[in-house]
Amino acid sequence: MAAGDSLLFPASVRQLAARYGGERSATDPLSAARLTEREAEVLRLMARGLTNAEIAARLVVGVETVKSHVSAVLAKLGARDRTQAVIAAYESGFVAPG
Repeated sequence: MAAGDSLLFPASVRQLAARYGGERSATDPLSAARLTEREAEVLRLMARGLTNAEIAARLVVGVETVKSHVSAVLAKLGARDRTQAVIAAYESGFVAPG
């Protein structure tokens, strides 16, 4: 977790989102978050369970850059951690289970 990894396994997060995800609401944090393209891409990769190092390798950027994007995503979504951000992504339909 200190490295930014999720406490829950990615498959568990997807199952929770699939089971408890509802219709997109007007108070959906992703609808108002205004994520940049890169932040959205980082969120999608977070939802796939990738670590900061894996995201950095995939996007060909440094780990510190990924950490900055993750921090921005968390702030814009009002999420306290990666798990909460990923659940919000699934619940909103931004990321589809599967």
